[in-house]
Amino acid sequence: MIKSTLKFTIAITFIWIGFICSISFMEAWLKFQAPNITTSLGLGIGKLVFGALNKVELFSSFSIIALFIYSNEKPKIKYTLFFTIAFLILIIQTIWLLPNLDERASKIIQGISVPKSQLHFVFIALECIKVICLTLFGKNQLNQLN
Repeated sequence: MIKSTLKFTIAITFIWIGFICSISFMEAWLKFQAPNITTSLGLGIGKLVFGALNKVELFSSFSIIALFIYSNEKPKIKYTLFFTIAFLILIIQTIWLLPNLDERASKIIQGISVPKSQLHFVFIALECIKVICLTLFGKNQLNQLN
């Protein structure tokens, strides 16, 4: 991969990781610790913030894909495997998981009782796997600079 393209890929990857960690692993639960935050208000904020995060993640992933295409090199599987896993997780979250979590949050906000669900645990597990994969992808990209 062209060195300048590689540097952009590395930067985007670690910025993406920063977004996930700050929103999914800090903001998501911290907002409920603030005074006077109700469950409905927290869920409304969460829907907004996670919708924005999803757009940032999609932009980041497609930017990395565009950089791979721009480099005109066929990337080695060992360098792209972790990115591919992270990208597939993002697609699953975008198409299935986030819409279901949004629907559930909307019902709770409206005062509708919803049954217990494992969706949040699935989301957290996938976020952890995605961060690990992106970190390993970024590390592999950094190793290519040397």
